[in-house]
Amino acid sequence: MPDFTAHRHPALSVRCPECGKPVGVWCRDPATGQLVDDLHPPRQAAADLAFLAQHGHLASVENTPHGWQINPQGRARD
Repeated sequence: MPDFTAHRHPALSVRCPECGKPVGVWCRDPATGQLVDDLHPPRQAAADLAFLAQHGHLASVENTPHGWQINPQGRARD
């Protein structure tokens, strides 16, 4: 199971389907090999799907002073 709190960005918890970078490694432009500013959208989508499957639709991952934390009710509405 992916650990969405272990890396500097939650999407790094899944492999990038676009550039093939493994878990924990920032995406690179396949043409130039340069680091990209933003993680590839397919990786972000894959991380979103994995997060929802693991934690449910009410949960959120939040950046706190102590690092990323999962809030099981973060998306709950009043």
